[in-house]
Amino acid sequence: MPKNVSRSALSFRTFGQSKCEPNAKDRREKPVNITKTLVGTDAQQPIMVIDAASNDPSLERKADDNLEYPTGLKLSLILISLCLSVFLVALDQTIIAPALGAITGEYNSTKDIGWYGSAYLLTGTALVPLYGKIYHIFHIKYTFIMAIALFELGSLISAVAPSSMAFIIGRAIAGLGNAGLFSGSAVILSYSLPLRKRPIMFGAFGGIWGIASVAGPLLGGAFTDNITWRWCFYINLFIGGGAVLVIFFYLRIPRVNNPDNQSTISRLLHLDLIGAGILIPGIIMLLLALQWGGVEYPWNDSRVIGLFVGAGVTTLIFVGVEKWQGDDGILPPRFFKERNVVCAMLFNFFFGASFFALVYYLSLYFQAIQGDTAVEAGIKLLPLLISSVISSVTSGGIISVTGLYNLVVLLGTAFMSIGIGLITTFNLTTPLSRWFGYQVITGLGTGVCFQIGLLVVQNILSQELVPQGTACVQFSQTLGGALFIAVAQTVFQNGLIDGIRQAEPQLDPTIFINSGASNIPKILDDLNQSNTLEHVLTAYMSGLRNTYYMSTAAAVAAFLVALGLDWKKIKKGATATKENAGQETDPNVIQIRKFNA
Repeated sequence: MPKNVSRSALSFRTFGQSKCEPNAKDRREKPVNITKTLVGTDAQQPIMVIDAASNDPSLERKADDNLEYPTGLKLSLILISLCLSVFLVALDQTIIAPALGAITGEYNSTKDIGWYGSAYLLTGTALVPLYGKIYHIFHIKYTFIMAIALFELGSLISAVAPSSMAFIIGRAIAGLGNAGLFSGSAVILSYSLPLRKRPIMFGAFGGIWGIASVAGPLLGGAFTDNITWRWCFYINLFIGGGAVLVIFFYLRIPRVNNPDNQSTISRLLHLDLIGAGILIPGIIMLLLALQWGGVEYPWNDSRVIGLFVGAGVTTLIFVGVEKWQGDDGILPPRFFKERNVVCAMLFNFFFGASFFALVYYLSLYFQAIQGDTAVEAGIKLLPLLISSVISSVTSGGIISVTGLYNLVVLLGTAFMSIGIGLITTFNLTTPLSRWFGYQVITGLGTGVCFQIGLLVVQNILSQELVPQGTACVQFSQTLGGALFIAVAQTVFQNGLIDGIRQAEPQLDPTIFINSGASNIPKILDDLNQSNTLEHVLTAYMSGLRNTYYMSTAAAVAAFLVALGLDWKKIKKGATATKENAGQETDPNVIQIRKFNA
């Protein structure tokens, strides 16, 4: 190493400022090219040393291409394991639906049916931000394995559960692991592929999500009808086990986030457990209020109001704690000062809100209006999901080749908005050509949108901030989906109740709310009210249409947010500093930041 380069010059810390230079932030960074002798050779490799003592902490992405990415068989196995992990997350959200009847029948626990999904959703949403901090501080590889282990443990408990309560506990534990799986997959991908090649894999993630969403109801129905519903959870053990083995033996990630070799206790103290301890109960209270309001209890019930108030108070306290914690917080305030990060989070929020609410209530359209079973409804969703898979992979390839994502995402959100807008025209007699074609248009848009939030933050943030940035956008998407599904439930029920009261006031609307979507004709037969079927279905359609309006509005909001993204090109080589932004950098040059003693 050249004598004029101090050991501290080789620090890979991204943020810092010289304590000896109080006015350092007024200076500009000036790169100086020097060389170092590679170990075991006489070859000289250039190093770009950047005097970083002069700058405030920046979110600007530094060169991460000095990372040694895996290749060949090792890379293939890692990517396959990540795809399996994404498949697990998506599969577990849909495979349980056809099995709910058998589960409640075995446990005689119809009153607990809401908790079978809520327990998984609450823990899976609330812990996503904390996982971002854990991935940032602790070893990424073992954190990811821990997340899979929790997911597998929860699945095993649910599979062997002797009671409804044990089943709910298993679902909650599985949610604890689920919270770290998708964001962890995206973080590991950032250490496995150069940035320019990642869009293809992000596209594949979106495609796999679509495939799993289709396979879930089909597998769930097949297991329930032919073997036992418990295999809906046993299957996770085989898929997750394979992913763990590959990650454990083949993944190598440098310990770039613990340069000072801090002890485990010291790193735990930097987890912002105070912030997490405030945020997690706040999210749970908000989701419970939205799920219980108008269903379990009236909206003006003291329990629902108390949950909303509690969520609001904890949110205000959390904001104060995060401002106090600064960069040590699970949601660092400076993220919200960077327009692209804010836009990425908002984009994912509205996309998740639009897409997940649409898929849920589009399935109800086929079951209630067209009289299909859950499995048949899953098959009729294939146009949406297959077109989504195709557009996801194709757009990923286009972005990888061109390095541009802005135009692609604008076209994607436009297609999504138009497609869902057309779906709002569905009625009792919508022909195959329309429900098939409108889903294809929607899918061409949704496939593009799956990867954009992740791609934006990984394009602009330094490597050590990728875990937190990834968790932030994933949390936004999960929260958006959870909130809008809950709100859409209220909107749907209000439309159904109003429609039935106007057309058939002698009928009790709650009967149809508490029954399965495909049971409407049978219920009316039992009530000797078969002649009212068309009016009831019209009211049902009115409620569904209200949810489609919500999804359309959220898709339009995502389009508007996408307009706020900077037009940045994903670079093939190392990324330049602010002063050299827009210039290609020699990929053989390692950019590091120099910190004065």
